[in-house]
Amino acid sequence: MLRTYLDSRHAGGGMSDMGLFDYVAMVEETPVNTHIVEYRRPANGAAHEVLLACALTDVLRDGLSMVYSFYHPGQTMRSFGTQMILDHIAEAKQRGLQYVYLGYWISGSEKMDYKSRFRPIEALRSEGWTRL
Repeated sequence: MLRTYLDSRHAGGGMSDMGLFDYVAMVEETPVNTHIVEYRRPANGAAHEVLLACALTDVLRDGLSMVYSFYHPGQTMRSFGTQMILDHIAEAKQRGLQYVYLGYWISGSEKMDYKSRFRPIEALRSEGWTRL
């Protein structure tokens, strides 16, 4: 699914040439506690549940950091990015963690704009974390 997502949403981008070993390195070669959170639909008669989306998440001492998320490109109307953030917020609360870090956000980027709907939003600047 990652390959299909990258080809569909990020063709020609920095991650578009990512291969299996690059993905394995991103997931396994990390100094922090990293998990892959899978979002699946029940099988409805099929032998296995259907994988719809994934989030590569770092568990930090003060929060969850959403390093990278991706979903089946044919499911854009389901707002998986938003659903995954809401799920991570609920999980952080359950674990007693104060923050959910949404990763890189570039103002004006259509593909990242959904992140700006979550408040409060802070940015790390040279003077430290600043509320926007």
